[in-house]
Amino acid sequence: MNFTLEKLEKSQIKFFYTASSDEYNETVNAVYNKTKGKYAIPGFRKGHAPRKVIEGMYGPYVFFSDAVNELVDKALSELDASKEYDIVSVDNVDDVDMTEDGGVKFTLLVTVKPEVKLGEYRGMGVEKEEEEVTDKDVDEYIGNQQLKQARFIDVDTAAEMGNTVTIDFVGRHDGVEFEGGAGTDYDLELGSGTFIPGFEEQLVGLKAGDVKDVNVTFPAEYQAEELAGKEAVFACTVKAVKKKELPALDDEFAKDISEFSTFEEYKADVRATLEKQAKERSDRAYEDAIADKLVELSEVEIPDSMIEREAEDMVRDFETRLSYQGLKLEQYLEYVQMTKEQLLDEYRKTAGERVKIRLVMEAVIEKENLQISDDEINAKIAEIAEENSMTEEEYRKNLNRDEFEYIINSVMSAKLIALLRECNEAPAPEAAPAKKPSKKKAAKSEDAKPQDEAASEETPKQEEEAPKEEAPKKKAPAKKTTKKAEPKDGEAE
Repeated sequence: MNFTLEKLEKSQIKFFYTASSDEYNETVNAVYNKTKGKYAIPGFRKGHAPRKVIEGMYGPYVFFSDAVNELVDKALSELDASKEYDIVSVDNVDDVDMTEDGGVKFTLLVTVKPEVKLGEYRGMGVEKEEEEVTDKDVDEYIGNQQLKQARFIDVDTAAEMGNTVTIDFVGRHDGVEFEGGAGTDYDLELGSGTFIPGFEEQLVGLKAGDVKDVNVTFPAEYQAEELAGKEAVFACTVKAVKKKELPALDDEFAKDISEFSTFEEYKADVRATLEKQAKERSDRAYEDAIADKLVELSEVEIPDSMIEREAEDMVRDFETRLSYQGLKLEQYLEYVQMTKEQLLDEYRKTAGERVKIRLVMEAVIEKENLQISDDEINAKIAEIAEENSMTEEEYRKNLNRDEFEYIINSVMSAKLIALLRECNEAPAPEAAPAKKPSKKKAAKSEDAKPQDEAASEETPKQEEEAPKEEAPKKKAPAKKTTKKAEPKDGEAE
């Protein structure tokens, strides 16, 4: 097939294809041999009717649409094999028609991977902010663990803020009980803010066995619309008042909740753990800041089709996460009163930035010719297997294609981030100095000549120009799945 092309805006290219009559007929024959079994022709066994007979019964263009699809697939395969066009989407097949000599012509509109103008990522000067772990952080962590080990002891005294009361309650609005307004043996910590404002405060001062009507007004923004802003009365019976008793922060406490024998050892381990977590957070924030800075310095025009596809992928990922919780996307959309198109609109707001980040990072990988080895992949597999308490053989046995792709991407991402960190911390490249003008002066007269060659005034050497940055090598397009292009029905006729 022959083609010409026209480059359009936003990384789109329109290819104008023409297939000769011979090529078209060969393709129709191939389609006929593939599909003849589905045509029932009187007088012929199924699949044995000649092409001309089928065309005579169903029309001369019965195989036209499938033949054009075959030619479109062939065109895309040839473009992919040429490694000149990194096609990211097939946007349209149009202008399908027969040529005067019995061939076929059509246009193919595709989007190719856009060119990225990388910003200078050496010496960007992004600073790392270290997260400090203070004594207060350590004490708060240990205090939370202490609360988890607290005991609750029944007391005969009146309930105070911080106490836990066990209550039975029945809520009524205008004397009528409402759904969700009753409970039995409910443990309520006074001051926790668990119940609506004004409820818990009215239980302060009560003892076990006391009964009290608690009068409240539901907030105007209360989730149950039928109760929002309404007054209600809760008949409450206090069945117990409990005081929280915290364990002492001593060696016994350390032994109970850790592997350490002394409280000081436990406390030192808590600090070490918090410092490790703080360092990991600082590292992630630093790496994110480097990536954000590089993306900010880089230029790329994102094609609309890439943004749309990214938004669709984000919706699919969200749908998958919902399925892990036993929910369907339709149920979620109904609950939040949103359509799928509205959800797509929300994701479109961030899809472009995500695409830009990916394109910029891919451009760095290509420019730096980053590659990963089998040893690096195997090491990552062994690491993940150990984290999951599995042998490497056991883990590999259940490893699917998506998980393997994730491993490859994570290894490459780690290598890329390490490179960007190193480049960021390196000195910024010096700009090439401007050329200095020649200082050689013209002779005052023809008689004013130097005595010898050594005494002559030399012209200063031209300063070396900064070497031009080598253009990135063209990367072979990744293998991709393209949509089946459908020609317009009846174009040939």
